[in-house]
Amino acid sequence: MSRPTGRVLTLLELLQSGGTRTVAELADRLGVEGRTVRRYVDQLIDLDVPVESVRGRYGGYRLAPGYRLPPLMLGDDEALAVLLGLVAGRRAGLTTELTASETAAAKIRRVLPRHVARRLDALLEALAFTDRPGEFDTPDAGILLTVADAVRHRRPVSIRYTDRDGRRSERTLHAYGIVAHAGRWYVTGRDASAGADRTFRLDRIADARTLPGSFETPEGPGPAERVLSGFATAEYRYEVTLRIHGTAEQIRARLPAAVATLSEHEPAADPDPAAERWLRVELRAERLDWLPPVLAALDRPFVVERPGELRDLVAALADRLASSARRT
Repeated sequence: MSRPTGRVLTLLELLQSGGTRTVAELADRLGVEGRTVRRYVDQLIDLDVPVESVRGRYGGYRLAPGYRLPPLMLGDDEALAVLLGLVAGRRAGLTTELTASETAAAKIRRVLPRHVARRLDALLEALAFTDRPGEFDTPDAGILLTVADAVRHRRPVSIRYTDRDGRRSERTLHAYGIVAHAGRWYVTGRDASAGADRTFRLDRIADARTLPGSFETPEGPGPAERVLSGFATAEYRYEVTLRIHGTAEQIRARLPAAVATLSEHEPAADPDPAAERWLRVELRAERLDWLPPVLAALDRPFVVERPGELRDLVAALADRLASSARRT
Protein backbone atom coordinates (compact mmCIF):
# COMPACT_ATOMS: atom_id res chain seq x y z
CA MET A 1 0.00 0.00 0.00
CA SER A 2 1.47 3.36 -1.02
CA ARG A 3 2.03 5.88 1.73
CA PRO A 4 -0.56 8.42 0.47
CA THR A 5 -3.20 5.68 0.22
CA GLY A 6 -2.30 4.46 3.68
CA ARG A 7 -2.66 7.98 5.06
CA VAL A 8 -6.08 8.38 3.43
CA LEU A 9 -7.24 5.17 5.15
CA THR A 10 -5.75 6.38 8.43
CA LEU A 11 -7.69 9.63 8.01
CA LEU A 12 -10.88 7.63 7.54
CA GLU A 13 -10.09 5.62 10.67
CA LEU A 14 -9.59 8.83 12.68
CA LEU A 15 -12.89 10.26 11.46
CA GLN A 16 -14.70 7.01 12.22
CA SER A 17 -13.74 7.37 15.88
CA GLY A 18 -16.31 10.18 16.11
CA GLY A 19 -16.45 13.90 16.75
CA THR A 20 -14.98 16.81 14.83
CA ARG A 21 -11.25 16.75 14.12
CA THR A 22 -9.40 19.98 13.40
CA VAL A 23 -7.11 20.26 10.41
CA ALA A 24 -4.16 20.87 12.72
CA GLU A 25 -4.94 17.71 14.72
CA LEU A 26 -5.32 15.57 11.60
CA ALA A 27 -2.15 17.00 10.07
CA ASP A 28 -0.22 16.18 13.24
CA ARG A 29 -1.57 12.61 13.40
CA LEU A 30 -0.85 11.98 9.71
CA GLY A 31 2.51 13.75 9.65
CA VAL A 32 1.56 16.04 6.76
CA GLU A 33 0.65 19.68 6.16
CA GLY A 34 -2.87 21.10 6.37
CA ARG A 35 -3.30 21.43 2.61
CA THR A 36 -2.44 17.74 2.25
CA VAL A 37 -5.17 16.87 4.76
CA ARG A 38 -7.66 18.80 2.61
CA ARG A 39 -6.51 16.87 -0.45
CA TYR A 40 -7.01 13.56 1.40
CA VAL A 41 -10.51 14.70 2.43
CA ASP A 42 -11.31 15.43 -1.21
CA GLN A 43 -10.21 11.87 -2.08
CA LEU A 44 -12.58 10.43 0.54
CA ILE A 45 -15.44 12.54 -0.81
CA ASP A 46 -14.65 11.24 -4.34
CA LEU A 47 -15.08 7.73 -2.88
CA ASP A 48 -18.59 8.74 -1.61
CA VAL A 49 -17.47 8.87 2.02
CA PRO A 50 -19.71 11.56 3.60
CA VAL A 51 -17.13 13.93 5.12
CA GLU A 52 -18.54 17.25 6.36
CA SER A 53 -16.60 20.48 6.78
CA VAL A 54 -17.32 22.30 10.06
CA ARG A 55 -16.62 26.03 10.08
CA GLY A 56 -15.68 28.23 13.01
CA ARG A 57 -12.96 28.48 15.63
CA TYR A 58 -13.25 24.80 16.58
CA GLY A 59 -14.13 23.65 13.08
CA GLY A 60 -12.58 20.88 11.06
CA TYR A 61 -13.89 17.66 9.56
CA ARG A 62 -16.33 14.99 10.66
CA LEU A 63 -18.33 12.17 9.15
CA ALA A 64 -21.96 12.97 8.42
CA PRO A 65 -24.35 10.98 10.67
CA GLY A 66 -26.80 8.49 9.23
CA TYR A 67 -24.74 7.27 6.28
CA ARG A 68 -23.59 3.74 5.60
CA LEU A 69 -19.82 3.74 5.90
CA PRO A 70 -17.25 1.39 4.44
CA PRO A 71 -16.25 -1.54 6.69
CA LEU A 72 -14.68 -0.36 9.94
CA MET A 73 -10.94 -0.68 10.22
CA LEU A 74 -9.71 -2.09 13.54
CA GLY A 75 -6.23 -1.83 14.95
CA ASP A 76 -4.64 -4.67 16.93
CA ASP A 77 -5.88 -3.35 20.29
CA GLU A 78 -9.38 -2.63 18.92
CA ALA A 79 -9.73 -6.09 17.36
CA LEU A 80 -8.58 -7.67 20.62
CA ALA A 81 -11.10 -5.59 22.60
CA VAL A 82 -13.99 -6.55 20.30
CA LEU A 83 -13.22 -10.27 20.24
CA LEU A 84 -12.64 -10.47 23.99
CA GLY A 85 -15.91 -8.60 24.53
CA LEU A 86 -17.76 -11.14 22.37
CA VAL A 87 -16.13 -14.08 24.15
CA ALA A 88 -16.81 -12.66 27.62
CA GLY A 89 -20.37 -11.68 26.72
CA ARG A 90 -21.14 -15.14 25.38
CA ARG A 91 -19.56 -16.71 28.46
CA ALA A 92 -21.60 -14.54 30.84
CA GLY A 93 -24.86 -14.95 28.93
CA LEU A 94 -25.01 -11.22 28.08
CA THR A 95 -25.92 -11.74 24.44
CA THR A 96 -29.26 -11.89 22.65
CA GLU A 97 -28.37 -14.79 20.35
CA LEU A 98 -25.42 -17.09 20.99
CA THR A 99 -25.09 -17.77 17.26
CA ALA A 100 -25.02 -14.01 16.58
CA SER A 101 -21.99 -13.47 18.81
CA GLU A 102 -20.27 -16.50 17.26
CA THR A 103 -20.87 -15.36 13.68
CA ALA A 104 -19.82 -11.80 14.53
CA ALA A 105 -16.56 -13.08 16.02
CA ALA A 106 -15.99 -15.27 12.95
CA LYS A 107 -16.53 -12.33 10.58
CA ILE A 108 -14.07 -10.15 12.48
CA ARG A 109 -11.57 -13.00 12.65
CA ARG A 110 -11.86 -13.62 8.89
CA VAL A 111 -10.98 -10.08 7.81
CA LEU A 112 -8.06 -9.56 10.19
CA PRO A 113 -4.52 -9.44 8.83
CA ARG A 114 -2.85 -12.82 9.18
CA HIS A 115 -0.29 -11.74 11.79
CA VAL A 116 -2.99 -10.14 13.98
CA ALA A 117 -5.27 -13.18 13.65
CA ARG A 118 -2.46 -15.52 14.72
CA ARG A 119 -1.75 -13.46 17.83
CA LEU A 120 -5.43 -13.34 18.79
CA ASP A 121 -5.79 -17.08 18.22
CA ALA A 122 -2.85 -17.67 20.54
CA LEU A 123 -4.48 -15.53 23.24
CA LEU A 124 -7.88 -17.24 22.94
CA GLU A 125 -6.24 -20.67 23.13
CA ALA A 126 -4.32 -19.66 26.26
CA LEU A 127 -7.28 -17.93 27.91
CA ALA A 128 -9.03 -19.76 30.77
CA PHE A 129 -11.97 -18.79 32.99
CA THR A 130 -12.35 -19.58 36.67
CA ASP A 131 -16.08 -20.23 36.39
CA ARG A 132 -17.96 -22.67 34.22
CA PRO A 133 -20.08 -21.35 31.37
CA GLY A 134 -23.75 -21.34 32.31
CA GLU A 135 -26.83 -22.20 30.30
CA PHE A 136 -28.81 -19.00 29.85
CA ASP A 137 -32.08 -18.21 28.12
CA THR A 138 -31.26 -15.17 26.02
CA PRO A 139 -33.80 -12.43 25.24
CA ASP A 140 -35.07 -11.66 21.77
CA ALA A 141 -33.04 -8.81 20.23
CA GLY A 142 -36.15 -7.04 18.90
CA ILE A 143 -37.83 -7.12 22.33
CA LEU A 144 -34.65 -5.89 24.03
CA LEU A 145 -34.38 -2.93 21.63
CA THR A 146 -38.09 -2.09 21.91
CA VAL A 147 -37.92 -2.02 25.70
CA ALA A 148 -34.69 0.02 25.61
CA ASP A 149 -36.36 2.59 23.34
CA ALA A 150 -39.33 2.78 25.75
CA VAL A 151 -36.91 3.38 28.66
CA ARG A 152 -35.08 6.12 26.81
CA HIS A 153 -38.22 8.02 25.71
CA ARG A 154 -40.25 7.21 28.87
CA ARG A 155 -43.03 5.59 26.89
CA PRO A 156 -45.34 2.87 28.29
CA VAL A 157 -44.77 -0.56 26.78
CA SER A 158 -47.20 -3.48 26.53
CA ILE A 159 -45.60 -6.88 27.20
CA ARG A 160 -46.80 -10.50 27.10
CA TYR A 161 -45.09 -12.26 30.01
CA THR A 162 -44.77 -15.85 31.25
CA ASP A 163 -43.82 -16.18 34.93
CA ARG A 164 -41.76 -18.96 36.52
CA ASP A 165 -44.92 -21.03 37.14
CA GLY A 166 -45.90 -20.87 33.47
CA ARG A 167 -48.74 -18.37 33.94
CA ARG A 168 -49.14 -15.96 31.02
CA SER A 169 -50.35 -12.39 31.28
CA GLU A 170 -50.37 -9.11 29.38
CA ARG A 171 -49.10 -6.08 31.25
CA THR A 172 -48.48 -2.40 30.71
CA LEU A 173 -45.08 -1.43 32.05
CA HIS A 174 -43.48 1.94 32.77
CA ALA A 175 -39.92 0.72 32.35
CA TYR A 176 -37.26 2.52 34.40
CA GLY A 177 -34.23 0.63 33.11
CA ILE A 178 -32.64 -2.58 31.86
CA VAL A 179 -30.24 -4.46 34.14
CA ALA A 180 -27.84 -7.31 33.37
CA HIS A 181 -27.26 -9.48 36.45
CA ALA A 182 -25.71 -12.94 36.89
CA GLY A 183 -26.00 -13.82 33.21
CA ARG A 184 -29.58 -12.66 32.72
CA TRP A 185 -31.33 -9.54 31.43
CA TYR A 186 -34.03 -7.84 33.51
CA VAL A 187 -36.31 -4.84 33.06
CA THR A 188 -37.59 -3.02 36.12
CA GLY A 189 -40.42 -0.52 36.29
CA ARG A 190 -43.99 0.11 37.42
CA ASP A 191 -46.56 -2.50 36.49
CA ALA A 192 -49.65 -0.38 35.78
CA SER A 193 -52.09 -3.27 36.31
CA ALA A 194 -50.59 -4.19 39.71
CA GLY A 195 -49.98 -0.57 40.74
CA ALA A 196 -46.52 -1.50 42.06
CA ASP A 197 -42.90 -1.76 40.97
CA ARG A 198 -41.96 -5.08 39.41
CA THR A 199 -38.94 -6.74 37.82
CA PHE A 200 -39.32 -9.00 34.76
CA ARG A 201 -36.88 -11.31 33.03
CA LEU A 202 -36.51 -10.21 29.42
CA ASP A 203 -36.19 -13.77 28.11
CA ARG A 204 -39.71 -14.48 29.44
CA ILE A 205 -41.25 -11.60 27.45
CA ALA A 206 -42.87 -12.95 24.27
CA ASP A 207 -43.88 -9.61 22.77
CA ALA A 208 -43.25 -5.92 23.45
CA ARG A 209 -45.13 -3.01 21.92
CA THR A 210 -44.61 0.70 22.64
CA LEU A 211 -47.81 2.55 23.60
CA PRO A 212 -48.79 6.22 23.25
CA GLY A 213 -48.22 8.55 26.18
CA SER A 214 -45.34 9.15 28.58
CA PHE A 215 -44.44 8.89 32.26
CA GLU A 216 -42.00 10.38 34.74
CA THR A 217 -39.29 8.24 36.31
CA PRO A 218 -39.64 8.47 40.11
CA GLU A 219 -36.94 9.68 42.45
CA GLY A 220 -35.09 7.08 44.48
CA PRO A 221 -32.90 4.06 43.80
CA GLY A 222 -31.63 3.40 40.30
CA PRO A 223 -32.69 0.38 38.21
CA ALA A 224 -29.81 -1.85 39.38
CA GLU A 225 -30.52 -1.19 43.07
CA ARG A 226 -34.23 -1.85 42.49
CA VAL A 227 -33.50 -5.22 40.88
CA LEU A 228 -31.13 -6.30 43.67
CA SER A 229 -33.52 -5.29 46.42
CA GLY A 230 -36.29 -7.15 44.58
CA PHE A 231 -34.24 -10.35 44.65
CA ALA A 232 -33.54 -9.95 48.35
CA THR A 233 -37.24 -9.54 49.23
CA ALA A 234 -38.74 -12.08 46.80
CA GLU A 235 -41.12 -14.74 48.12
CA TYR A 236 -39.35 -18.01 49.03
CA ARG A 237 -39.98 -20.92 51.38
CA TYR A 238 -37.98 -19.61 54.34
CA GLU A 239 -37.80 -16.15 55.88
CA VAL A 240 -34.51 -15.77 57.72
CA THR A 241 -33.67 -13.10 60.29
CA LEU A 242 -30.18 -12.82 61.80
CA ARG A 243 -28.24 -10.43 63.98
CA ILE A 244 -24.58 -10.16 63.00
CA HIS A 245 -21.90 -8.12 64.77
CA GLY A 246 -19.62 -6.46 62.25
CA THR A 247 -19.45 -3.79 59.58
CA ALA A 248 -21.75 -3.61 56.59
CA GLU A 249 -18.72 -4.21 54.33
CA GLN A 250 -17.79 -7.42 56.18
CA ILE A 251 -21.34 -8.78 55.93
CA ARG A 252 -21.78 -7.76 52.28
CA ALA A 253 -18.65 -9.74 51.40
CA ARG A 254 -20.66 -12.95 51.99
CA LEU A 255 -24.28 -11.74 51.80
CA PRO A 256 -24.53 -9.21 48.93
CA ALA A 257 -27.46 -6.90 48.28
CA ALA A 258 -29.07 -9.38 45.89
CA VAL A 259 -29.29 -11.92 48.73
CA ALA A 260 -29.97 -9.99 51.95
CA THR A 261 -31.08 -6.64 53.34
CA LEU A 262 -29.27 -4.92 56.22
CA SER A 263 -30.71 -2.60 58.84
CA GLU A 264 -29.75 -1.23 62.26
CA HIS A 265 -30.58 -3.59 65.12
CA GLU A 266 -30.36 -0.71 67.57
CA PRO A 267 -29.26 2.96 67.31
CA ALA A 268 -25.55 3.14 66.61
CA ALA A 269 -23.38 4.88 69.19
CA ASP A 270 -20.79 5.49 66.46
CA PRO A 271 -22.20 7.01 63.23
CA ASP A 272 -19.17 5.79 61.29
CA PRO A 273 -20.47 3.22 58.72
CA ALA A 274 -17.20 1.30 59.09
CA ALA A 275 -17.74 0.79 62.82
CA GLU A 276 -18.59 -2.70 64.03
CA ARG A 277 -22.06 -3.04 65.54
CA TRP A 278 -25.03 -5.40 65.60
CA LEU A 279 -26.86 -5.31 62.27
CA ARG A 280 -30.13 -7.04 61.45
CA VAL A 281 -29.89 -9.21 58.34
CA GLU A 282 -33.04 -10.44 56.58
CA LEU A 283 -33.24 -12.76 53.60
CA ARG A 284 -35.47 -15.33 51.94
CA ALA A 285 -34.41 -18.72 50.63
CA GLU A 286 -35.82 -21.93 49.19
CA ARG A 287 -33.15 -23.96 51.05
CA LEU A 288 -31.19 -23.38 54.24
CA ASP A 289 -28.26 -25.77 53.82
CA TRP A 290 -26.02 -23.16 52.15
CA LEU A 291 -26.33 -20.64 55.00
CA PRO A 292 -24.32 -22.29 57.84
CA PRO A 293 -21.07 -22.41 55.77
CA VAL A 294 -21.61 -18.77 54.78
CA LEU A 295 -22.08 -17.72 58.40
CA ALA A 296 -19.00 -19.68 59.40
CA ALA A 297 -16.97 -17.99 56.66
CA LEU A 298 -18.07 -14.57 57.94
CA ASP A 299 -16.22 -15.32 61.20
CA ARG A 300 -18.36 -12.75 63.06
CA PRO A 301 -20.58 -13.21 66.15
CA PHE A 302 -24.16 -13.86 65.06
CA VAL A 303 -27.59 -14.79 66.44
CA VAL A 304 -30.22 -16.75 64.50
CA GLU A 305 -33.61 -15.22 65.28
CA ARG A 306 -35.54 -17.40 62.84
CA PRO A 307 -36.20 -20.03 61.64
CA GLY A 308 -35.44 -22.73 64.20
CA GLU A 309 -34.36 -25.15 61.44
CA LEU A 310 -31.38 -22.89 60.69
CA ARG A 311 -30.19 -23.12 64.32
CA ASP A 312 -30.20 -26.92 64.01
CA LEU A 313 -28.20 -26.79 60.76
CA VAL A 314 -25.64 -24.40 62.29
CA ALA A 315 -25.25 -26.68 65.34
CA ALA A 316 -24.83 -29.74 63.09
CA LEU A 317 -22.10 -28.00 61.08
CA ALA A 318 -20.32 -26.97 64.28
CA ASP A 319 -20.38 -30.61 65.49
CA ARG A 320 -18.91 -31.84 62.20
CA LEU A 321 -16.15 -29.23 62.27
CA ALA A 322 -15.31 -30.03 65.89
CA SER A 323 -15.22 -33.76 65.10
CA SER A 324 -12.89 -33.16 62.18
CA ALA A 325 -10.60 -31.01 64.30
CA ARG A 326 -10.24 -33.79 66.89
CA ARG A 327 -9.60 -36.48 64.29
CA THR A 328 -5.98 -37.74 64.12
